[in-house]
Amino acid sequence: MSSPDAKKDGRKKAKVDGDPDTSEVNNLGISWFAPLTVLSNSSITSIKKFRETRRINHLLRTDEFHLTRKSRRDLVQESSSKVDENDLPGLVCNDLCNGKENLCIPVTNEVDDPPVAPEEFEYISSTRVPKNLVTPASAEGCNCKGKCTDTRTCSCATLNGSIFPYVGKAGGGRLFEPKAVVFECGPNCGCGPMCLNRTSQQGLKYRLEVYKTPDKGWGVRSWDYIPSGGYVCEYTGVLRKTSDLDNVSGNDYFFEIDCEHTMNGIGVREKRLGEVPPIVNGHIAGVDGDGKLLEESDPDYCIDAASSGNVTRFINHSCEPNLFVQCVLSSHHDVKQARIVLFASENIPPMQELTYDYGYELGSVVDTDGIVKELPCCCGTADCRKRLY
Repeated sequence: MSSPDAKKDGRKKAKVDGDPDTSEVNNLGISWFAPLTVLSNSSITSIKKFRETRRINHLLRTDEFHLTRKSRRDLVQESSSKVDENDLPGLVCNDLCNGKENLCIPVTNEVDDPPVAPEEFEYISSTRVPKNLVTPASAEGCNCKGKCTDTRTCSCATLNGSIFPYVGKAGGGRLFEPKAVVFECGPNCGCGPMCLNRTSQQGLKYRLEVYKTPDKGWGVRSWDYIPSGGYVCEYTGVLRKTSDLDNVSGNDYFFEIDCEHTMNGIGVREKRLGEVPPIVNGHIAGVDGDGKLLEESDPDYCIDAASSGNVTRFINHSCEPNLFVQCVLSSHHDVKQARIVLFASENIPPMQELTYDYGYELGSVVDTDGIVKELPCCCGTADCRKRLY
């Protein structure tokens, strides 16, 4: 029998023995970590259409708008198995990651006839560093045991301004606002893999689907509700010197690691919260290694996901995105080679396309002849800038 509080907020109180980490689901088969009331009428309509297309077969079925609870353990067990092509319309790939993530990532195409899959690429769950590339020295770790909890004694918390950047919530840590840089615990730290300050190192938490959009190529959406601040994914690929890609034409899958520009509010970047030490990587913040102002300097490194990458390479741009980019340091403290991680900037209902702002400055992209290239933006938002670059 449900408690009075459960009746008041429209939920049943149920718990899986031995597994306190639970998520909420409703009759439409969508699981999330917040009440149904966060969904708009349009979102509920889209979920109903979602059910009609039989994707519901892969999710939980319950009574009409009746919330219950289901363990994350069971969600992972269900989603780690391959998808039946007879159940999911337009299925062109059972699992994009081929088992390299903790959750299965199906790919669907209901736009093309016959449906085609994305171009082949190698799926890698972490960024690969070529042997000829010099990597920074490993960072010294904290001396915490188990999980980091005391900001007074944790050296990683000290780097973050004597706080832990993530807030512990059901379903994992959340980063509620973008920071200049986040220092996570790394391989030399004494804490364990489930430490809150390792949030972006703990694998996918939400079931993602790559799908063909009508006018923007491939896109990514989540079968689950994603709460604001939730970790979504990391941009992975091959770490390269940006200068090595200058003569590469047609590569749309690379991400310049411009964390220093963000830290200092340079160009179109808005300066973020958080104090950063005035000396970073042996040089003055705001000035590159050769003494040039960062306004005059392009990022030294980029992540090339053209032939090797992960699900993040399919996430589209939007002028009003629901994700934000966060530079994260864990194994070392060189912002020039920081990890690029995406977090939810708002509550994201199931089946809404995931997007982030690519951050191009208009007129910043030129071809080999020095002619400015232009690309129209197709995000369709109210404040669309009409051009991607």
